[in-house]
Amino acid sequence: MTIVRTRAPSGEAIVILPEAEFERLRELAEDTLDTRTLDASERRLAAGEEELLSEDDLAGLCRAPSPLAFWRGRRGIAADGLAQLCAVEPSLLVAIEQGEVKAEPAIYRRLARALDVEDLAPEPASA
Repeated sequence: MTIVRTRAPSGEAIVILPEAEFERLRELAEDTLDTRTLDASERRLAAGEEELLSEDDLAGLCRAPSPLAFWRGRRGIAADGLAQLCAVEPSLLVAIEQGEVKAEPAIYRRLARALDVEDLAPEPASA
């Protein structure tokens, strides 16, 4: 394999190598990044910083009227208790859970924090 070490017109040191070797090195780098990502995820799971959802959990999430309804149920928190904790009217919380109304972003952030999830805001409607 021929490798050429030279300088770019700007003076920067560069290396010229066969494309197949470049692709092999790129794939190795991607594999290394994937391994690091997996290791970090496994550490967060072991530390209780993340949780895995089973297939049944995912099916339940899909069946729920909203992610809020799913996560409140999963956490075992009563609607009234969550509403009080997040300074939200209980009737508004129920309407948000059922997908009847969309709340202000700040409300979704408070609910997400209380339920220890990253995000509960609904996806914006596509045009």
